[in-house]
Amino acid sequence: MKRILFLTLASTVMAFSTSAQTKRLTKAQALEGQPSLTKSLNPISGWSDNNHYIEMDMADRKQYSVNVKTGAKTPYTPPPRSVLNVTIKDNDIYYNNGVDAPKKLTNTKEEELNPTLSPDGKYVAFTRNSDLYAIEVATGKEIRYTNDATDVIYNGYSSWVYFEEILGRGTRYKAFWWSPDSKHIGFMRFDDTKVPMFPIVGSTGQHGYVERTRYPKAGDPNPEVKIGFVKAEGSKVVWADFNEKDDQYFGTPYWSFDGSNMMVQWMNRDQNNLKFYAVDPNTGSKKEFYDEKQSSWVDLDFAGRIEYLKDNKHYILKSDRTGWAHFYLHTLDGKLINPLTSGSWQVMNLVKVDEKNKVVYFTAKKDSNVRTDLYRVDYNGKNLKRLTFGDYTHQVQMSPEASYFITTYSNVSTPTKRALLDNNGKLIKELGDSKADDFDSYIFGKTELITIPSEDGKYQLPAVITYPTDFDQNKKYPVVMSIYGGPNAGTVSDSWKGTSNQWWANEGIIQIAVDHRASGAFGKEGVALMHRNLGKWEMIDYITYAKWLKSKPWVNDKKLLITGHSYGGYISALALTYGADYFDYGYAGAPVTSWELYDTHYAERFMDTPQDNPEGYKAGSVLTYVDKYKGLLRLMHGDMDDNVHIQNTIQLVDKLTNSAKHFELMIYPGSRHGFGPNKSAHDRMERFNFYYKNLLEKPMPAGLLTR
Repeated sequence: MKRILFLTLASTVMAFSTSAQTKRLTKAQALEGQPSLTKSLNPISGWSDNNHYIEMDMADRKQYSVNVKTGAKTPYTPPPRSVLNVTIKDNDIYYNNGVDAPKKLTNTKEEELNPTLSPDGKYVAFTRNSDLYAIEVATGKEIRYTNDATDVIYNGYSSWVYFEEILGRGTRYKAFWWSPDSKHIGFMRFDDTKVPMFPIVGSTGQHGYVERTRYPKAGDPNPEVKIGFVKAEGSKVVWADFNEKDDQYFGTPYWSFDGSNMMVQWMNRDQNNLKFYAVDPNTGSKKEFYDEKQSSWVDLDFAGRIEYLKDNKHYILKSDRTGWAHFYLHTLDGKLINPLTSGSWQVMNLVKVDEKNKVVYFTAKKDSNVRTDLYRVDYNGKNLKRLTFGDYTHQVQMSPEASYFITTYSNVSTPTKRALLDNNGKLIKELGDSKADDFDSYIFGKTELITIPSEDGKYQLPAVITYPTDFDQNKKYPVVMSIYGGPNAGTVSDSWKGTSNQWWANEGIIQIAVDHRASGAFGKEGVALMHRNLGKWEMIDYITYAKWLKSKPWVNDKKLLITGHSYGGYISALALTYGADYFDYGYAGAPVTSWELYDTHYAERFMDTPQDNPEGYKAGSVLTYVDKYKGLLRLMHGDMDDNVHIQNTIQLVDKLTNSAKHFELMIYPGSRHGFGPNKSAHDRMERFNFYYKNLLEKPMPAGLLTR
């Protein structure tokens, strides 16, 4: 793997000062980006055919089809889209065919959720009071598929832990799926009877109110889940051949092209065994065609895990079972033909499969673990070739027949640019540069990509650092370290960061974003180190960063602040307790403070259960190290956070107060895990005040922030 070496301080200082740079960013430029030092590139929305890409000209707000060879532009009219859709108004469902007035399909006092049109447009499926229904559009006939819903049983509507961790918040609790031939609906049935209820208290009004969420915390019983199938016109439910009493998880299912079966992802409670089954919707019988085991854990529904090929004979699977994410070519019955990629590097996304020429195009972090490039490889795993160029992070859009691709690219010192290349990586032409005409006349804080050796010498840990605008190695500067810290959730990339960090650069603060060895930069091999010991390697590596920073003569060794939200809030709180000898200030948002307070699927994936791993839970808890607390920690939390419950912060506050520790606390009423506009604006103001008071030791300028 190519390593990025830290530039020497001498070269850094020289890079900061050029005679052409004379202007400083104004307040409006640094805080609001107006006027910007970069200009927007015309959006490219895709390809009209293999030789023409679609570009919107921002000058006239019109779309054009652009010839890749000549550059000639012709007005582009998108092909007509199906106008069939369904909407909800006043809790009722309306059907729109684009010709007639919208047709009202339901008329009840109950709330209908997630209306979904069948692929043939004949039915609309939805849930009502946690039962699954459909309406036949032509006749208005209502079909009720299930009738056993209660306050703890839901059909086609997710249990909370599935909504949050498995199916995803983007589903809006939807847990049913039309077959592509419109003949069947597959759905999940959840039974939360044994799942403990967690109260979330709302404080509005005279008496307040309580949201009762069935939230399984680490070690608790999970919902019992069944997978069922019904015919569109109505039928008895056919249940897939799984035992709902088993302690198990099911991932998002996928229908086959013809609707003959549904691919179901199954995983055990320990999350170290993933199986794929083909399930017949007519009988519920299942056939296993993939089985993966890992000693740590397997990620359920790994992003872009499986891609079925149009030949109806093969699929491409993404797996990190070797310690690094790679692609594998399989037959439909699960037989491995060969790996497409291998080695100590990570594939990212499958971009295009050229089935005619048996070539696969994909993005990966092969030449650098902080940059993304486009590659191609043959079906047999040979002739691997990098197609993008330079030390940049690339985002690509490939033509339908994979003859050309457009890359939008940048690095920390190069604002976004765009180019057109062919499928051999030959540059055809540059398409745009976002640098404003007067970009080079401004002076601003230099941003660099660096690496720092881990304490044990096994890793070159990546970081992006922004120095003060008038950096002087003879001065001492405070530091803000921004982190997230979760497993396989790195934030360091060699890409343009804009100028949003330049206000603090102008004020004389060093800003650094850092990743640890298990952030994903070093593959699953690195991430798996976190198994059963969340908090350990993060703090070891973040302390290494802290030591490195405080060893520099230009860093104020009493002014190191660490900040993050959610998992980043956990790490920030841990840094001011476990790591209090190395960090001086912390700004922690919505922190998990002890892993037994978080949900089963996430916490146990990494930690196993508290019953199986009591010492790991204790060692990874912020509450364990309150006696070591020093410096100043600011905590903030929404009182109605349904993801990381405010219980986490309250338990930490309880221990801090009982130990007579000084800290700061901000509760945002009515707020969830993310804050609304008013609360976010207030938090920004409070953060600025905190930085000015504690890092810069001066008042925040009057009128600096306005809504």
